[in-house]
This record gives sequence, C-alpha cells and structure tokens, in this order.
Amino acid sequence: MGKTYEGGVPLAEVVRSGFVEGGHRGSVVVLDATGAPLAAAGDVTAPIFPRSASKPMQTIGMLRAGLPLTDPADLALVSASHAGEDFHLARVGALLDRAGLDASALHCPPDLPAGVAAREAVLRAGGGPSRVQMNCSGKHSGMLLTCEAAGWPRDGYWRPEHPLQQRLRATVEEFTGEPTAAVGVDGCGAPVLAVSLTGLAGAYLRLVDAEPGSAPRRVADAMRAHPEIVGGTQADDTRLMRGVPGLLAKVGAEGVFAVGLPGVGAVALKIDDGADRARMPVLVSALRRLGVDAPVLTEYAEAPLFGGGLPVGAIRPLW
Repeated sequence: MGKTYEGGVPLAEVVRSGFVEGGHRGSVVVLDATGAPLAAAGDVTAPIFPRSASKPMQTIGMLRAGLPLTDPADLALVSASHAGEDFHLARVGALLDRAGLDASALHCPPDLPAGVAAREAVLRAGGGPSRVQMNCSGKHSGMLLTCEAAGWPRDGYWRPEHPLQQRLRATVEEFTGEPTAAVGVDGCGAPVLAVSLTGLAGAYLRLVDAEPGSAPRRVADAMRAHPEIVGGTQADDTRLMRGVPGLLAKVGAEGVFAVGLPGVGAVALKIDDGADRARMPVLVSALRRLGVDAPVLTEYAEAPLFGGGLPVGAIRPLW
C-alpha cells in the first residue's frame, strides 16, 4: 500500500473579539520558478484528491484527443467550476447544441448554481436544480464533445475504464509527474485522481511555462483571459487572476487551491477540514513567499469574521 496523507499542521487561526476560538490545519507547498521546493508545511508528498484543481489538465487531455473548440472562452468553460450565472449557462447550452445534445446527456447531477446570487435568483423565480446549473457542466459538455470527435461512445463517458478517462488520467500523470495513487468519484460523477500537492503545484508551473500555441498553453491562456468564466463574477480564483497579471488559479473542493505564475513559481494547498474560508489567507501567505504583491492579496490576507452583522475578528494565516 502506498503512502497515505498524514494530515497537515496549523495554518490559520480563527480570532473572534481578540480571542482565538479555533483554527484550521492543512498542508501547502511553494515551488520556485525552476520547480524546486522553496517552502512547505504539512504533508506535501502524499496523495490527496485535487478535486476541480485537476480540470486544466483534463482539458488538455481533451484537446489532445480532438476536442474541437477554438474559442478560448469555451476552453475556459471546460476548465471551470462555474457559478451558474446566466453567461455560464448560455455557453454550456451552446456547447451541447453544437453536439446536437441536451442536458439529459450530461452525467453530472442536477444542482442549484454554486454562486450565491445566481442560486438565490433561481429560487426566487421558482426554479430548482438542473444538470446545466451544476458547476462542472462545462467539463462534462467538453467530455461529450471529445467523445464525438474521437469516435468514442458517449455511454459511460464518466467511467474510469472509458477511453476518454484513460486518456485524461495519462495527462494528469504526465503533468504532475506522478502515477495516480487512487481513483475516486468526484462530486460531478467523473473520476478524480489522487496526486500530491507537490505534483499539483508542478503541474501548474508546467502549464504556465508551456510553449505558446501548445495545448497546455492554450488552456492556461484561455483561463487567464476569461477568469469570470472559470469561477464566476465574485469567485476567489476569478478575482485572483484579474488582480495578479499572468497568474493561473483554480480552486478545488475540500479546501484545495493551486496557482502558477510564469517566471515566479507555483503553490498548491489543502485545508484539511475543507473550509473555504481558510484557503485565501494561507494562499496569500504562500504567494508573498514568492515575492508576489498586488492589492487583491491585501484584500484576501485575512478573511473577516462577523458578529451581529459587524466585523469582529478574522481568519488569519499562521504560516
């Protein structure tokens, strides 16, 4: 049996009214521009599920298998964990129309939009969950288009043994430089592959350093050119890519975040309890170790904590 994730170390504290009431443990690795480790905390060599932080690599695998998309905005959508805003849903619908399919072809489960504003709008209008609204519907639409282009069956396109998923697994292993340690079922029903945080950070560095025009660079450039499609109007990865020129960023469920910046380095982290609120303060601390600075990082350096509707404390990085 391979090495299992040992868990992380204290990375952030929760301070309310000057009193430390809790904290978050996790692991984080920082690579320099050459890919060498610059700093690390916790267990960064054992496998974890990167969840949606794997999506850029999956999109690369789809392109190599024949995904017939040339519009960078479409590639950003295939790589996205979108918020279910109107412009996201319209683009997903257009991809399905292109393949002559409707939402019933998607294997991702019906869901409400991930974005708070979009979700509230659906509920106010009397709507409910749908497959297109699920935040991975862009990826699943890309998978269906890839199967059509490659001549693979659409039936079971999400199963690990399907030729599509075998191709995507090989791509993830290529870019992380690691064999898959475990295969799980992601929230959207597609496979999720276990790799280390060090491998994940290295993959993001390879994406941003790839040759212009290559499949990896096309994906990285598309995401950076259309950050609002990757996440949503107010998503953390969207705002980071807007605020730090050249940065490639992608969140993953269960407290995962990965970023790469050409000529600077890369970061991958996991908050062990899956808390989103701790990710950004820890990521900012890691980026500052690479000498990255921008106003958006100051905004994210601490996550505000509220009491009675007023700020009374913050989630602060310890690392």
